[in-house]
Amino acid sequence: MKKITLIEGDGIGPEITKAVVNIFEAAKVPITWEYENAGQTTLEEKGELIPDSLIASVKKNQVALKGPITTPVGKGFKSVNVQLRQMFDLYQNVRPCCSTPGIQSRFENVNLVLFRENTEGLYSGLELYDERLQMADSIARVTKKGCINIIRGAFKYARAHDHKRITLVHKANILKSIGKIFLDAGQEVAQDYPEITMDDRIIDNMCMQLVMRPEQYDILVATNLFGDILSDLCAGLVGGLGVVAGANIGDEVAIFEAVHGSAPDIAGKGLANPTALLRSALMMLNHLEMRDHAKKIEDALNATFLQKDALTADLGGKGNTDSFAQAVINNMK
Repeated sequence: MKKITLIEGDGIGPEITKAVVNIFEAAKVPITWEYENAGQTTLEEKGELIPDSLIASVKKNQVALKGPITTPVGKGFKSVNVQLRQMFDLYQNVRPCCSTPGIQSRFENVNLVLFRENTEGLYSGLELYDERLQMADSIARVTKKGCINIIRGAFKYARAHDHKRITLVHKANILKSIGKIFLDAGQEVAQDYPEITMDDRIIDNMCMQLVMRPEQYDILVATNLFGDILSDLCAGLVGGLGVVAGANIGDEVAIFEAVHGSAPDIAGKGLANPTALLRSALMMLNHLEMRDHAKKIEDALNATFLQKDALTADLGGKGNTDSFAQAVINNMK
């Protein structure tokens, strides 16, 4: 029985977390939950944004499932998500974005996986502010090690899941030093995976290609800021942030998370769609090599997408969070 740290989050977090817990219980998934929390709610209750007990739990269990978290705005707090990623060196942000029957979107046959470097670049926290000149500098620090790690992670995933093409996304025509490190790292890693084709695209062209011909691409790899932008763009191709999974993976710890916001305006009303957190939890099961349980739940979820009455309003349905979860449970075989 594997113990998992469960971070409910804020806003709609507890509701969608409950839905996932109920589905896992019905599927008899062999895990137990260790409840912890972080963010706005924890700050108000305990005076801590990230409690020591949460850090200790993640270190011990090495795997966590996290709902959406609110970081107080305008009060000098650094993003909880960024802190967790840097604290545990979760250098891989992995975002699968696939077309799904029953989920309306502008495109069909999209099957993308985005690998975003998660700890470096413009999110390194290296900022300078000159009050006298009213001038700010943000330093994008990129290392060869960081580039090697994220690119190798993408190639390993490609080999394990039978993907044939990896596209590096960069701005080497302008950001020449960073671009060189990133592209050189790609060439170095690619030599170990001769069966996989690697090419590259400049970030602005990549955005245009994705909104014109997304079905032509397979696995994308980008540095932190570019990956952050592309991850939401790719989610939009297949139905939005409410239906895509997210994972933050390091060498020792992995945190799987819903990538959408905490939506406090609908919290407690039963309107929240649990798909993103459930799909993230299925990524977690595959990571733990509990593939049979993941497949059982995934098949039931896909069947539920075709039953409009059970779905939440954002998916065109007439149901609520509980009816959605119950429909998934009913569809399990």
